[in-house]
Amino acid sequence: PYTNSSYMQAVRHFLGGKSESICGVVLQEALYGCGVAYTITAAVSMRAIQKSNCYHKEGREASCSYGDEFFMLIFGCIQIVMSQIPDFHDMEWLSVLATIMSFAYSSIGLALGFAKVVGNRAIKGSIGGVPVSSGLKKLTLVFQALGDIAFAYPYTNIVLEIQDTLRSPPPENQTMKKASLIAIIITTFFYLFCGCFGYAAFGNETPGNILTGFGFYEPYWLIDFANACVVVHLVGGYQVYSQP
Repeated sequence: PYTNSSYMQAVRHFLGGKSESICGVVLQEALYGCGVAYTITAAVSMRAIQKSNCYHKEGREASCSYGDEFFMLIFGCIQIVMSQIPDFHDMEWLSVLATIMSFAYSSIGLALGFAKVVGNRAIKGSIGGVPVSSGLKKLTLVFQALGDIAFAYPYTNIVLEIQDTLRSPPPENQTMKKASLIAIIITTFFYLFCGCFGYAAFGNETPGNILTGFGFYEPYWLIDFANACVVVHLVGGYQVYSQP
């Protein structure tokens, strides 16, 4: 039977060449956005490790101000080396490592948020979220949140490329459907609980990233480890999205 090995092939097969051209532009922009986001996030996590060590040595009142540019260059150099590895996508250990890293930093963030709530002996924040001066600003924040949620599941852009690497039997689409369902359930669990416990712990002062926003300072080694897991995960993930 005919199979579509990529998103663009599927668009061309079902919608025709004109739709393929239009969707191609949108898809490339989305992949470019993922690459930029991965680079920035990795740099911020590397900077957070340095700042965490600085705060531990100098105290929380120290400036410990560092830029992201140097860490972006480091991440870029690593990607140049990684891009030269042949058959990069056929390495099973890469998926295993990425899974371990994801579970590690997500679990740490969830545990730190829960511990903070218990330590506060109170739940901060409110059901209405961050207070704003007008309904328009609230609406803007709602749409921004919806965009963040949509961007949190970027694998949909390369789901067919991933499916094309699977072996059969059983049929690739059945395996991918089962794997996607499990992945979405687990991912949603961590997204939801990390977000809820983070907001319950810090209320309206919740940092955008609880591992890099320094809502937590101690144990500093655990913060360092979690951010290192983020970096390792993104090093491999960048190649998957940049060379689907």
